[in-house]
Amino acid sequence: MKTRACVLHAQGDIRIEEREIGTVGDRQVLVRVGAGGICGSDIHYFWDGGIGTIRVTEPIILGHEVAGTVEAVGASVGNVKPGDRVALCPSRPCGHCHFCQIGQQQHCLEMQFFGSAMRKPHCDGGFRDLIVIEDFQCEPVGEASLDEAACAEPLSVGLHAINNAGSLLGKSVVVMGAGPIGALLIGAARMAGAREVVAVDLAEAPLKAAEKMGAALTINGGDGDRLASYSEDKGYFDVGFECTGSGVALGNLFPIVKPRGTIVAVGVSNGSHIPFNALVGKEIRLIGTHRFHSEYALAARMIAERRIDVRPIITSTIPMEHIREAFDIVRDRTTQMKVQLSFAT
Repeated sequence: MKTRACVLHAQGDIRIEEREIGTVGDRQVLVRVGAGGICGSDIHYFWDGGIGTIRVTEPIILGHEVAGTVEAVGASVGNVKPGDRVALCPSRPCGHCHFCQIGQQQHCLEMQFFGSAMRKPHCDGGFRDLIVIEDFQCEPVGEASLDEAACAEPLSVGLHAINNAGSLLGKSVVVMGAGPIGALLIGAARMAGAREVVAVDLAEAPLKAAEKMGAALTINGGDGDRLASYSEDKGYFDVGFECTGSGVALGNLFPIVKPRGTIVAVGVSNGSHIPFNALVGKEIRLIGTHRFHSEYALAARMIAERRIDVRPIITSTIPMEHIREAFDIVRDRTTQMKVQLSFAT
């Protein structure tokens, strides 16, 4: 049996091709993919040919934000059945290395992650009609739509960042960058008990989404005076999340986070804008966060129960045949947040 797949061959060269599916093993599941979100890594792979030192050097099926419907299951599968709607966790840790053994699977030494060019051969992703995956990668989402379920991965990133930050109960929070991950993080921060959440972004669409996700206030990042007002008396916010990957944005958090506050770097920058005098003098905790593990099941459950409504971040749905067009659309941050692909049903 074969499936159509979105295969990136090189920078700017993406094609719809047929690929073999393979047989369904004893603990495996055949899923018909229904929705897939285009993520920042997909965008960088397509437009730039890679991310930093990670380069696309061979054909790779893109996509790690996917959801679909179970078509068949192996003999020993008990967590899902044909007809179930499922979010597909893109992480496949080895389960045997030191980090897996101590519960830090996100740092697995042999991680196989959907649509990642980090390893050779590259790990194929989920932008295809049909996929065979391990049973533990399937999280039921009840009656939630598949486009909602496909948001489980970016929501998981936000949940993991919050877990790394520590308790948000009663705290003031600022989120730099209200793109899909930042906006979903805002919704999760409200659920985690944050007293108030302020969102900062340069574009209109993210700021509107941030409001819908529960931000008490939105600020255009170009309004330096408004941001500067939070730096009085050594800062205002208890916790800051940097979700843009901009070194400038990361640096801008230090004046507005209060002494002994916490800054969580969700996006990846070169770190050149970290003011070490402020880091030391204000005793700020600077924390990194990488992917997720147990948070994926929680994200799927939150979406299934609508405890977090992810629909405000979904702005466009494009048939997989027009993925090239989708990569053009997603670049317009004035109107777009999460652009998703739809697949054959």
